[in-house]
Amino acid sequence: MIGWAGTGRMGTVMAGRLLAAGRPVMVWNRTTGKTGPLAGRGALVAASLAELARRCEVVFVMVSASAELEQVARGTGRPDILIDCSTVSEETSAAVRAAAGAAGVQFLAAPVCGNPGVFADGHGSFIVSGPAATFQAVRPDLARIAGQVTYVGEHEQARLVKLAHNLYLGMMVQSLAEVVTLAEKAGTSRAAFLEFFTGSALVSPWIQRRSPELAARQYELTFTNELLRKDFDLGLAAARALEVPMPTASTVYQIVQSAIGTGLRGEDFLTLYEHQARGAGLASLPVPEAP
Repeated sequence: MIGWAGTGRMGTVMAGRLLAAGRPVMVWNRTTGKTGPLAGRGALVAASLAELARRCEVVFVMVSASAELEQVARGTGRPDILIDCSTVSEETSAAVRAAAGAAGVQFLAAPVCGNPGVFADGHGSFIVSGPAATFQAVRPDLARIAGQVTYVGEHEQARLVKLAHNLYLGMMVQSLAEVVTLAEKAGTSRAAFLEFFTGSALVSPWIQRRSPELAARQYELTFTNELLRKDFDLGLAAARALEVPMPTASTVYQIVQSAIGTGLRGEDFLTLYEHQARGAGLASLPVPEAP
C-alpha cells in the first residue's frame, strides 16, 4: 500500500492520480478533514503518522516548508521508502536523508513542477535524486502521478534543480509583466499584445496557458508571491554558497518583496503584473485587504 502524508491542494490531486490508476492508498493530514475528498474516492485514512508508516511500504510527503517536512519525517516511523515532494533546502533534505538512513529507510528527494491543474491533466513533472535502485523501484508510481519523471543524481541535486526552475519562473513572469506594461502604456491592449506574443517563437506553454488570465486580470491562485519569495530565499542562498552571481534573480527578488509589502502576499504570482502596472501609473486592481 502507498502512504500519502499531506493532503492539501497538491497532495490531494497527486494522491488522486494513484487512486485513479487503481493503486491502494492510505492518507494522513494534520487537519483530518482535508482527507475527506480522497476518502470519498476509496483512500483509507490513517489515524496517525505511525499507522501510515506501519501499514505502507512507500510513503510520499507533500508539505509546504522545511520545518513541516522535518516534523512529518520524524513521525513516519519506518516505511521501506520515504519520498519527499516538497520544495525545501538542500540542508534540510540532507538531514532528513541521514535520519532516514539511520532508521533503515530509503529516501528520495522528489520535488515537483506544476500546479494542481497541471497535475490533474497528467502534465506535471518530478525531479528525483537519491539511490538509483530506489528510484527504479518506485518509478512506475511516479509515472502514474506525473507526465515527466527525471532522475538527476544520487544525493540532493533535485532540490537545486527545482529551485533553479522556480527562480527562472519568477524571472519569466516579471519579464512578461514588464513588456506587457510597456506595450499597454504605449496604447496597445493587453489582449492584443498577448495574442501576438503567444504566437511568437519566444513563448512557453506556461505563458500560453495563463495569458488569458493576464488579459482579463482574473488570476487563478496557483502559487502565491509569498511562496515564490520562499523559493527565491532558498535559491539565492544556494547561489551564495556556490559563489554563483545571480544579478537578475536578485533584482526580481526585491520586486517580489515589494509586491508582498504592498498587499499582494497571498495573491497568485501572476499579479506581479499588477505591481508593475501600478509602478507605471496604469490603473490596477484594488490592493487586497489584510486578513
